[in-house]
Amino acid sequence: MRVDGREIAVSGSLLLPLTRRTNDILRLVLATVLLAVVVTSSFITRYEWSALEQSISGIVGVLTPTQSNLVYLAYGVSILALPFVILVGLIIVRQWRLLGAFAAAGLLAILALSITGNGIAAPRWHLDLSERLDTLLSQILDDPRWIGMLAAVLTVSGPWVPARWRRWWWALLLAFVPIHLVVSAVVPARSLLGLSVGFFVGALVVLVVGTPALEVPLADAVRTLARRGVEVTALTVVRPAGRGPLVMTATTAGTGSVTVHMYGPNQRSGGALRQVWRKLRLRSSETAPLQASLRRVVEHRALMAIAIGQVGLANTSSVAVATLARGWALYAHDAVRGAPLDASAPPEQVWSALRGLHDHAISHGDLRAAEITVDDGAVLFGGFSHAEYGATDTQLQSDVAQLLLTTAAIHDAERAVGAAITAFGADTVLVGSRRLAKHAVSERFWKSLPDARAIAAATREEVMRQTGTDRISTENITRFTRNQIIQLVLIGALVYVAYPFLTTVPTFSNELRQVNMWWALLGLGVSALKYLGAAAALWACADGLVTFRHLALMQVANTFAATTTPAGVGGLALSTRFLQKGGLGAVRATTAVALQQSVQLVTHIGLLILFSAVAGASADLSRFVPSSTLLYLIGGVLLGLVGVFLVVPKLRRWLMTTVQPRLVEVLNDLRDLAAEPQRLALIVLGCATTTLGAALALWASIEAFGGDTSFVTVTVVTMVGGTLASAAPTPGGVGAVEAALIGGLAAFGVPAAVALPAVLLYRVLTCWLPVFLGWQVMRWLTRREMI
Repeated sequence: MRVDGREIAVSGSLLLPLTRRTNDILRLVLATVLLAVVVTSSFITRYEWSALEQSISGIVGVLTPTQSNLVYLAYGVSILALPFVILVGLIIVRQWRLLGAFAAAGLLAILALSITGNGIAAPRWHLDLSERLDTLLSQILDDPRWIGMLAAVLTVSGPWVPARWRRWWWALLLAFVPIHLVVSAVVPARSLLGLSVGFFVGALVVLVVGTPALEVPLADAVRTLARRGVEVTALTVVRPAGRGPLVMTATTAGTGSVTVHMYGPNQRSGGALRQVWRKLRLRSSETAPLQASLRRVVEHRALMAIAIGQVGLANTSSVAVATLARGWALYAHDAVRGAPLDASAPPEQVWSALRGLHDHAISHGDLRAAEITVDDGAVLFGGFSHAEYGATDTQLQSDVAQLLLTTAAIHDAERAVGAAITAFGADTVLVGSRRLAKHAVSERFWKSLPDARAIAAATREEVMRQTGTDRISTENITRFTRNQIIQLVLIGALVYVAYPFLTTVPTFSNELRQVNMWWALLGLGVSALKYLGAAAALWACADGLVTFRHLALMQVANTFAATTTPAGVGGLALSTRFLQKGGLGAVRATTAVALQQSVQLVTHIGLLILFSAVAGASADLSRFVPSSTLLYLIGGVLLGLVGVFLVVPKLRRWLMTTVQPRLVEVLNDLRDLAAEPQRLALIVLGCATTTLGAALALWASIEAFGGDTSFVTVTVVTMVGGTLASAAPTPGGVGAVEAALIGGLAAFGVPAAVALPAVLLYRVLTCWLPVFLGWQVMRWLTRREMI
């Protein structure tokens, strides 16, 4: 490279990785949104275009035919010459490699707009100039393929040409909208589609071929350093630009060297996105102030190097900060002093250096071993990209946590914690240790540790031992906790599943005028047997190691979790979590829940057989039985799944290592239960009470509307309908449960005028009221850390 008459040797790759072109990604996202809006609005308003065109014609149709022809001639010639002008512009700026992308974008746009239901339709342009010239130009102006091709090639070439050219070309292209409105008084719907398709195709091509950010302004960097008295003779790339800046070593005219960091436009846009994401995700105390521009970010790093240098703890000194061509920014500093931190440096020295920073209210923010050096026994810091002057308590605590992990990885947890307590005191170290978790430190820092999870666990245990603390709670750094997000998702699911029920509220409210409130209250009371029975069964399965009162409350919260998740998996997870918080191990808690569900299934089937035999009634149960085709299909799918699990090695290992041990443990527990008749009887009684409580609630609901059917019949309907509806994909079986129960009652002769409101009342008593109550109970349990 030749700069101002001097030859500068450049070695290494300057290419920016494809994944870091944030501007290109944003352009493609914008083009996708525009295309979706145009297509959607076209479908929604396609029957209104004629009326719209007539209205616009009366407003803007002010030109005479002669004037319209002149406008068509002037604009048509311009728009016809535009692609050739763009091509010439690319040749003038010597973008030879872009010619292939230019042609590809134009052809792809034309091809995309030529696809019809009958294949590819070729343009029907009649290029006969013996007729009037405006006839030819009208064909081109009204054809969306030409507009799409222009939008595509202009999008592709725009980043490579001067901004002034680009602005004029886009203004000329977009002028087709007012031209259409004023001249032909026609809303250019198809042309707008061509514009959006062309913009999308061009953005996609730009993402593939790259942007001018690949062209690094090295000459400007050399001139900037020369103005600071640093005469560069050679540049060596240390790290190409990616998530961070382009790092180079500049050899000077003397014997020294300067490290140059160059930040490209994609670092600016990507950094802005990351800052906004952090602001949305993390609490305000966890995030630094937003930087308005890339230059401010670079200046901040240089100023922090100066501030830390004044304290005598910086391993570099700032040389230059400047803004370069094409949106690049430069930060240069002298050579790093000292060797990277290793086991030869005592941890007490490292912690003493950090204490020196904190005494001046400075946080480093990135205490990886690579950013710490040792020079003649003195510990120094580098980097400074995340350093803050006037740091908050949160930032200082994060420094303590990071250095705990760094020194523990280099030495051991005992020495690291001991040195930290000596430098900062037990209370400060204890507070900082709350951040010894993956989410509380940066992803970059966590990945730099050899075995971060094990190091964090060992350090946390050592802090508890040396400070005499029984438990260290993890710091919450996010605006929304995991439990809050889960509850928000569950509430959304609840709204979704409740919608079909809300549509029946007007009819149901009319029927409520005739309800017998005493029977309805009885149904509400007996529905509580479900929760008491489930709590008793789970209490016995857990060997009585949890409080029965809290377990019964958890069953109410379980209704909310089970109703808002498909197949009730949320309820199972909540039960397991509650038992774990109650003192059971993860394996024991899972086994207890699995044991209860197993006994529940066996009890349910036994009661179904018993009550079906007792019913002894002739009823049309054909609607309960799926068709033979569906049964064969289900059987085939199950056999296929079994085959897949047996053939695929990973799935087979998962069955052998995860499922089989749990299954064996459940079978062993069932065998042990047979030797404890009292415990077995309590579990069976609790499971039976759960099933019979639901049946009693349905029977009371039928009686509330004047129905006349036996409890045995209602029990059969409840169990059969609930079993079939449990396979429904909707959360809580909403829709499927109601249909199954109404159909079952009709099969046993209950009139529809009674069955419909009775089932709705039953669902209100056993589902919707407990769901809303369960949400509050779930929040109460969460606040007391019971789940």
